[in-house]
Amino acid sequence: MISCALVIPCYNEAERLRPEVFVKFARKHSNIHFIFANDGSRDGTAEVLERLAALIPTQATVLDNQVNQGKAGVVRQGMLHAIDHLDVEAIGFWDADLATPLSTAIDMLSVLEQNSRFVMIFGARVKLLGREIFRKPERHYLGRVFATIVSVLLHLPIYDTQCGAKIFRRTPYLRTLFATPFVSRWIFDVEIIHRFQQLPPGTAPAATEAIYEFSLPYWRDVDGSKVKPYDFLKAFLDLYRIFFH
Repeated sequence: MISCALVIPCYNEAERLRPEVFVKFARKHSNIHFIFANDGSRDGTAEVLERLAALIPTQATVLDNQVNQGKAGVVRQGMLHAIDHLDVEAIGFWDADLATPLSTAIDMLSVLEQNSRFVMIFGARVKLLGREIFRKPERHYLGRVFATIVSVLLHLPIYDTQCGAKIFRRTPYLRTLFATPFVSRWIFDVEIIHRFQQLPPGTAPAATEAIYEFSLPYWRDVDGSKVKPYDFLKAFLDLYRIFFH
């Protein structure tokens, strides 16, 4: 199995974080390194992360930010840290609430390992028979409207841009995608794809060939999510800023 660093953005996660799950997973999968990026949390998140990292010192790094940057900022920081300091073959990010189980990362890495043409593996929350996808109805329908608009703007038949489970093959141009701060604090996933499409011709394969959407077998809404319905309004404003500013 290829080696991978997973950035875990954390903001006020002291009550929701499940350290024992991360520790058990790390001890079973020595190819995984976690980068826990504390985003200026105001609860005991920093202390929880330090205790967690002490249990798996060779497989965990804590980036403790005193000032809140937003998810985009700490994910970018973690990705750049992995690129600069870790000898891994893939780098991704994963939601701290484990709405997507960590075991899915192994399945996604298998796709990356077995298909050399793919450079990005994105989790997709597709409710199909045989899948257990539990989303609140209002978030599901707002999400479908948002995803449809993004698909049109990107000229790319992508189903789910906002799932918090994404893994990237380490390529010479990966740093370029994260080199500058993102316009949006929340829908930076769209901006990553847009930046990929803007790479100079010949630098990377076409997005339709490079991106693989992995249909998640299980995903659930976890209580305490930082994303609220009105954030979708902000997301549409950010879309304008990304594509037309």
